[in-house]
Order: sequence, then C-alpha cells, then structure tokens
Amino acid sequence: MDTNGKLFKKFLERENKISDQFSSENAKKQHAKGKLTARERIDLLFDKDTFEEIDAFVTPATITSKFGKITESYGDGVIVGHGKISGRLVFNYAQDFTVMGGSLGTVHAQKIAKIQKMALKMGAPIIGLIDSGGARIQEGIASLAGYATIFKNNINSSGVIPQISVIMGPAAGGAVYSPALTDFIFMTNKTSYMFVTGPSVVKEVLNEDVTDDELGGAMVHCKKSGVAQMMFEDEEQTLQGVRKLLTYMPSNNMENPPVILNPDEIPEFNEKVRDIVPDDPNKPYDVKEVINQIVDPNTFYETSENFAQNIVVGFARLNGNTIGIVANQPKVLAGTIDINSSIKGARFIRFCDAFNIPLLTLEDVPGFLPGVDQEHMGIIRNGAKMLYAYTEANVPKITVILRKSYGGAYIVMNSKNIGGDFNFAWPTAEIAVMGPDGAVAIIYKRDLAASDDPVTLKKELVKTYRDEIANPYIADEKGYIDEVIDPAITRKKLIVAFEALQNKHVATPAKKHGNIPL
Repeated sequence: MDTNGKLFKKFLERENKISDQFSSENAKKQHAKGKLTARERIDLLFDKDTFEEIDAFVTPATITSKFGKITESYGDGVIVGHGKISGRLVFNYAQDFTVMGGSLGTVHAQKIAKIQKMALKMGAPIIGLIDSGGARIQEGIASLAGYATIFKNNINSSGVIPQISVIMGPAAGGAVYSPALTDFIFMTNKTSYMFVTGPSVVKEVLNEDVTDDELGGAMVHCKKSGVAQMMFEDEEQTLQGVRKLLTYMPSNNMENPPVILNPDEIPEFNEKVRDIVPDDPNKPYDVKEVINQIVDPNTFYETSENFAQNIVVGFARLNGNTIGIVANQPKVLAGTIDINSSIKGARFIRFCDAFNIPLLTLEDVPGFLPGVDQEHMGIIRNGAKMLYAYTEANVPKITVILRKSYGGAYIVMNSKNIGGDFNFAWPTAEIAVMGPDGAVAIIYKRDLAASDDPVTLKKELVKTYRDEIANPYIADEKGYIDEVIDPAITRKKLIVAFEALQNKHVATPAKKHGNIPL
C-alpha cells in the first residue's frame, strides 16, 4: 500500500479527527466533576488492550430545527464494542457526556440496540455505562422510539445473558427504565443520579426544593428505594466491583458459572461455627459471620447490602463453585420478613435460577413483620413474591435452619414442601407454627389469667413449649428436615449435598409463564 496516497491520507485524517474529538479539555470537565471519560471507564473495565470498538465513525441524524442544529461528531455520543473481562467475552456501551451531554438520538440508540443484539446472539454479558442527559430533544419522537427499542432488547435478553447497568452520571426520564430492566445496577456515590422527573420539575409541580443527590442519588436508590444494588465511593472502585461480580456469573443461561478453586486448605470441621448463634433465642447475632465461616474464605460478595437489611443476599464460592445465598438477618428487625426483604429476596432468587446458580438458604426467621403499615402496603401480595420465586426455582436448593423457623415464614424460606432438596437444621433450631411466647399466650390464656404468678408460669410454659414442640428433632423424625447436623460440619455437609444435586432435573408443566404476584 502507498502510505502517501490519497486513500490512506483520508484514513489518517479520520483517525485524527476522532482523536481530536476526545480532547483534554473535555476530559478536564469530566474530571472536575469527579468523573472519568467514557474511554477511561472502558480502559478500567476491560482487560488491557482487549476492547474492540465498532461503529466509531457513525454520525448523528442531520436535523435542524428552531431548537438548534445537532452537534457534528463521530460516534453520536456513545462508544460501543466488545472485549475481555477476566478472559471472557463481554459487550459494552458507554455513553459519552462530553458529546451533546450523552443525549440519546436515533443513531445513538441504533448503536446501543446493535450491540445488545450482538451480545444476545453471542451469548455474552452486556454492560451499559450510563452518563446521559436523556432523550435528545431536537430529534423528538425518534429519540423516544430509540429508547423503546433498547427496552425491548433488555426484555428479550432477560434471563438469557447477564445485563449490568453502571450509572456514571445522570440517568433521567425514560432513560431510567433500561437500567431498571437489567439484572444489577451499580452507582457511584455523589456523582450518579437516577430519577423519572428531576429537581426542577419537582420544584415546579410540588414547590419542593431538592438536590439531585437527595432526589435520586446512590444512597437513595441503594438504601431507600432498592432500585440499585451496589454503591461505591468512586468510579474506579465501581468498575472493579463490576469486574468482580462477573466472576460469579456464567456468560449465558446455557452455561454454568466459572469454578475458581481456593489455593488454601480449608478445614472441613470448624468449631467456630458452633459459637455464633447465642444460647438466648432472643439475642441477635450477625448472620454474615455464619456465611463467612461456611463458604470459601473471602468469597462472599453481598448485593443490595444497604436495602432491606433484615435479609442478606449475595454470591459466594463453596469448594470453588458459585452459590447464591439468602439469609435472614437476626440483628435487623429480628430477621422478620417484610415487604422490601421479600422483594429483594425474590429478585435475587429468580436471577440465580435463570443463570444456573445453586441456592443456599440460612434461616432464622420469627415470622412476617406485623403492623398496619405492612398490611395496608400489601405484605400479603409482596410476601408471596419470595414464596413464588423459591417454589418456581429449579436449581439445587438447600436450607439450613440456624434458629427460629415459625409459621408462614418457615414455609416461605425454601421449606421441604415447596421444593427444598436438602433441608438441614442445627440443634439450636426452633420449628413451630408460632413462637413460644405467642403460642403460650393463646393456649394457656385462662391458666395465665387465673395464676397468682403469671410471669413465672409463662416462663415455665415457654420452656416446655421449646423443649417439647419447637425443637428440631420432631421435624427430623417426621421427615420435614433431612438431618439435624453439628454446626461445625456444615461446610462439609453442604459441599456433599450440592455435589449430589449436580444433575438435578425438574419436569415442569407446559405453560407460557406463571403469573407471579407483582
């Protein structure tokens, strides 16, 4: 090839133009906001020198109106392509706020839709790095149609390939619904926001003054709304968090998650586990201590950590294999199930089931959270979500009852009769229709009323109830649990049980889909 020829000169001119477009001046503006540029984010997310960009030179739709001409640029404000993360193929789109505020126009949307379809066709995860002012006003309904196409692709890919959204700046209006349709949402504290209507609209309509962060910041969505699952303090940590999460997932629903063995010898017998649950059944403890003593060291990756903290969900490895963990948290609301914890648990269970990730349930639940607010807000409908999710899931499912297991909550937490494959209990387990205090108050109402010392009598009756009715051995003898085990050998029992379930197959009735109580 003649490198001095006209054709090659034109090629170089285009290459230089696209380099000039990502100027240091634009980068400084992003950095001043505590944000990285789209290309810097891609470099951090992917293995070094593996990202391959496509459609870099497409140009925006040429529209001029009374609202102004669209800025001429290559790429139309979004970078799309594929690369490797931990050696595995991953597709990506990254909105570039330095080009027309990352706004979504026709061509911008077409690029995202194209890469979504490629990811689905190749059976590989897709990650969206979102930093956009929303729909491009100058392009009118065409922008809205572009969003609709993206949403449809999100739904077609749901349960087939993992979809992760990383909010790296604003996501407003209709733009928020693509992330909401994906499996996990990451946010960065103080620099990322999501809201259907922004602060200016809230001020105009409701006359309320609120900042971006107060309305839809990372803490709001990770702690209050539950819209986002993960929050980090800066973009570098956020992107490292995304890379780590992917190590627990298969590339698609036809594969199993990668196996990553721990190089250290892990003892099968661990006496520390025996000392975590207190002798006093009303004393709280941190269920994460149980999790970390059972799974491979330093492998527990909690999701939705700040939302509905009375239930803990996350991924871990057991003998190198990925498992999903759902655990009641006794130190928050006594581990009761409320509306938010049921929704949180159900969504996590359904993700694990879609992507062949076995489920471990660690149970210590006194019941559903009582109260007028819970009833009026729909605890019946929402509480049924986790029940539905557990029953529908056909991946291997194991439950260990650590302590309390009462009433309807016993049933919901992967009990034998809704499909638990192996159900174990520790000697500290209490399994009954209701807690001892409530049961005694009902059964012995008259005796307590007639007693000269009702307090002492109630204590005696509660102890008798625990010893004779709420102990795990009755459930063991009736076959509702498979074995009462020594807590010290829990890890070994789980490894053997999950190995036995490797070839599990469940025949389900033919149907289009069930009707989960949404």
